[in-house]
Amino acid sequence: MIRRVEPRDVDAVVKLVHELALYERAPEQCHLTSEQLHTALFTENPALFGHVAEVDGEVVGIALWFLNFSTWDGVHGIYLEDLYVTPEQRGNGLGKKLLETLAQECVAKGYTRFQWWVLNWNEPSIGFYKKLGAVPMDEWTVMRVADEALQKLASSL
Repeated sequence: MIRRVEPRDVDAVVKLVHELALYERAPEQCHLTSEQLHTALFTENPALFGHVAEVDGEVVGIALWFLNFSTWDGVHGIYLEDLYVTPEQRGNGLGKKLLETLAQECVAKGYTRFQWWVLNWNEPSIGFYKKLGAVPMDEWTVMRVADEALQKLASSL
């Protein structure tokens, strides 16, 4: 069953985010707490949204996402921040169902884009996404300013 994330799911979702960080070989970079996630998802005007995949009452998959905006198209789109299904449940179609749910959200709301990143070494996921019609955007380079560089940039005014 795929459904919107609810407050009762927060601890399970945080656990899965940490599992994803371990899978992506960066567990030391994941600092998400249940309090942070609850605040982000359930504030008066949330900027983060989520869906869960549930099997026998247990949350076994997540899709956390937010809206982006295409200035070229003039409408919003969805940016998928995290997609994760527990290893025991992979191959059962839950990842595809989560992606289909977000695609349906895009179509229903008139959004023109559904985007996400995938690590270059993650060939199983890349193959899975390509089978669904996703196209790599190889001509773009992801840029990030964080930590000390962010502080320095912010104080340079």
